[in-house]
Amino acid sequence: MSTPQLSDKTDTLGSLAGALVAGLIFGLGLLLAGMTNPAKVLGFLDIAGAWDPSLALVMVGGIAVARIGVLAVRRRGGTLTGLPLHMPHERPVDRPLLIGSALFGLGWGLAGFCPGPAVVAIGFDYLPAFPVVAGMLIGLWVLPSKWLGR
Repeated sequence: MSTPQLSDKTDTLGSLAGALVAGLIFGLGLLLAGMTNPAKVLGFLDIAGAWDPSLALVMVGGIAVARIGVLAVRRRGGTLTGLPLHMPHERPVDRPLLIGSALFGLGWGLAGFCPGPAVVAIGFDYLPAFPVVAGMLIGLWVLPSKWLGR
């Protein structure tokens, strides 16, 4: 086993700094769009009542920005820190994906939070977000091994 080189530590620090900046920008965007307010999310899901389409606009905007970023990184052939690009591979729809999607949608509809906004809300000490994040962490620990056969 080789010892880590100085450049390995620099690459790690660069990656961590990039992840921190990206996370802060993402969290700021969620705050500005009002996505940390569960009532806004639940208003989007209330199609038969007082439907609020603003979440759809946030989603479309996020998809557009992400698409531009993915195309730019693919064209560049690597990350800004020079590390290789790791893109997900296409996988078939299987049982774990369907179960996970259903649980995500159920939790999102019941709580009005998805993972990103819930974590941002915890950063602002919004108490209703704490059980949501606790449930997510428990789900990350329990579900893959016990219920999804992994």
